[in-house]
Amino acid sequence: MPKKKAANQPKTISNRRARHDYELGDSLVVGLQLSGAETKSLRMGHGHLRGAYVTVKQAELFLINATIAGTNGIPISESDQTRARKVLAKKREIEAMVAAKQQGKTIVPLDILVGGRYIKLRISVGRGKKLYDKRQTLKARDEKRSMDAAIKARV
Repeated sequence: MPKKKAANQPKTISNRRARHDYELGDSLVVGLQLSGAETKSLRMGHGHLRGAYVTVKQAELFLINATIAGTNGIPISESDQTRARKVLAKKREIEAMVAAKQQGKTIVPLDILVGGRYIKLRISVGRGKKLYDKRQTLKARDEKRSMDAAIKARV
């Protein structure tokens, strides 16, 4: 008999600030090297990517500053909650990320995908937005929202 899935289980853990703070390119889905307690905690939704980034060390990618918190039944020590976690990707993908990093771009984690059998990480290469870029984005969003409201009011 197949196992039943929990109804309140999240499918993704998102980094909502990433699209606000960075101009992002194409995304890439890669694996993560996790312990058993971290896996269980992520499946329960106890993690966040606020302030997290991906760095290159010795031709390998590492996820830095991502927090995976434990619960009563899943003990994760304070030091292990924000430890560096190895990102599992193909050699060609790693080389492309290293090349982008050398051009001055940042590798940003967007989502942790926990819906399937494996826990995956969606990353993207981006360039940090300046303050005036953020203002332009907000202004364009507000203008679009007001135009949509005006069109809806006319119909």
